[in-house]
Amino acid sequence: KVDYDVCSNYGNWLYSAGIGNDPRDNRKFNMIKQGLDYDGNGDYVRLWVPELQGIKGADIHTPWALSSAALSQAGVTLGETYPWPVVTAPEWSRHIHQRPGGSPHPRGRRGPAQAPVQHKDRGIDFCFSRKKDA
Repeated sequence: KVDYDVCSNYGNWLYSAGIGNDPRDNRKFNMIKQGLDYDGNGDYVRLWVPELQGIKGADIHTPWALSSAALSQAGVTLGETYPWPVVTAPEWSRHIHQRPGGSPHPRGRRGPAQAPVQHKDRGIDFCFSRKKDA
């Protein structure tokens, strides 16, 4: 069964898009943190994204941060079998190398095979941001 609740889903989609009802300024939806909190082992992602089924555990939430060897072992080629991220929000960085429960990955930091483009002033809501000088 696919989750569906008209009121909750509409509100959550607006919030995720950065245009929902939230009194806090510059609020962004952190997909990496949500994935670790609610799908720590990556089972939900594996169900709906078969291209990433070979990636074990929480690493499935950030495939672009895996080493070339880990990607190769999982049968994933970024840019071919699975796309590079369009943007990477700076606030994701503190969650990228974490395991569920907040403990760091036992193998330590691993650099990406190719660094994705970082956008200093843009997160998920970059389409909806107001100019700072306006």
